[in-house]
Amino acid sequence: MKINFIDLQAQYKAYKEEIDKEVLEVMSSAQFIGGEKLKKLEDNLAIYTGAKHAIGCSSGTDALLLSLMALDIGAGDEVITTPFTFIATAEVIALLGAKSIFVDIEEDNYNIDPALIEAAITKNTKAIMPVSLYGQCADMDAINDIAVKYDTPVIEDACQSFGATYKGKKSCNLSTIGCTSFFPSKPLGAYGDGGAIFTSDDALAEKIRMLLNHGQNERYRHKYIGINGRLDAIQAAVLNVKLAYFHEEVTKREEIGARYSNLLSSTNVSTPKIDEHNTSVYAQYSVRAQNRETLAKHLQSKDIPTAVHYPMPLHLQEAFADLGYSLGDFPLSEKISQEIMSLPMSPFLKKEQQNFIVDAIKEIS
Repeated sequence: MKINFIDLQAQYKAYKEEIDKEVLEVMSSAQFIGGEKLKKLEDNLAIYTGAKHAIGCSSGTDALLLSLMALDIGAGDEVITTPFTFIATAEVIALLGAKSIFVDIEEDNYNIDPALIEAAITKNTKAIMPVSLYGQCADMDAINDIAVKYDTPVIEDACQSFGATYKGKKSCNLSTIGCTSFFPSKPLGAYGDGGAIFTSDDALAEKIRMLLNHGQNERYRHKYIGINGRLDAIQAAVLNVKLAYFHEEVTKREEIGARYSNLLSSTNVSTPKIDEHNTSVYAQYSVRAQNRETLAKHLQSKDIPTAVHYPMPLHLQEAFADLGYSLGDFPLSEKISQEIMSLPMSPFLKKEQQNFIVDAIKEIS
């Protein structure tokens, strides 16, 4: 049985006629940067999330970088975040000469533990950057309460959670700034790199738009040192088509995620816990297994792809050795990194494929 880890081919076939038409319109117009397609996407993204401003940019990584730049974060500053995430979260902090201050995660949902944040705040803390991992939002109210107390902005790294909700509000519209990624494998994915930044702060939005276009406030007039962080029109065109079907896809993801959890309840693997006030878009469907390597090899023998998000926490990565952290500093992040494993997940995953995956897991779990 052929099973893709993420079935982008099936998705393209479903929307092929509309996607091809939109892309060809861009080609015919020869307006490859900015323009009508990007404006339409930004308007639709703002409506979807409820944020006042949605700003398309070149990647989720650049969305995080631009957000930090807009807050004037630089050398000597500290940003509180989690070590259990993709490197981009802390990478952008380091690129600006600032320092990541890691805080461990909650065992049930793998997101940053708000109860540990306040103790990590110092006079150099300039932002808090929680990650809404695997498609589920962090506890943003608790984080925002701490941020207000210390007059500190919050950047939600929502690169895996666009479409999720927290207490009825959409991810990306839960804090000072929200950032997401449109990498092809994301729940809302482009056909190349892409991302977006969300805020309801007019001044920040204006500054971010300048920063992503080389700091220009008008052609060849540069107010800031910026970057080339623009989202191209072809990606905007593709995303506009996909966004029209996104609600339906999110519903399917929730159904498939719930069905996985139900079918796996009699096994030895630990299934994701979705907090009562949250919904998840299941950017990954990640389970925990004590026998992860054995299980992965068994599934591979049946042509079932798996992945590990993430096998080594950031505080143990060579790139962050200068931060001075050691093994044992963040025990939950370290423990979960040794057990976590992601299974195939897509709104186009068929029941018979899911049954085949679960049956294979049950053979050794």
